[in-house]
Amino acid sequence: MEFLVRAENRLPVDTPAERREELRAAERARAMELRAEGILKRLWRVPGRNATIGLYEAPDAAALHDALSSLAMFPWLDVQVEALAQHPQEKA
Repeated sequence: MEFLVRAENRLPVDTPAERREELRAAERARAMELRAEGILKRLWRVPGRNATIGLYEAPDAAALHDALSSLAMFPWLDVQVEALAQHPQEKA
């Protein structure tokens, strides 16, 4: 099942630079693992915002939640998820 995930990072601006970089590095590493596992299919940045749009594939919403909550930044993410269904035009 595919999901469109919009995530806005709400990490407080007063987070120390060292901690911010630790979180970013951990986030990148976990995202690469999710990509290798076939869960994270595509990822885009939203210009002008600290936000991303991702295409994820997981067996169900619970598995997607597990994947998203494994991200280092998850406690500070404002996440919106849309389950996607195949369009009849795509079956051709």
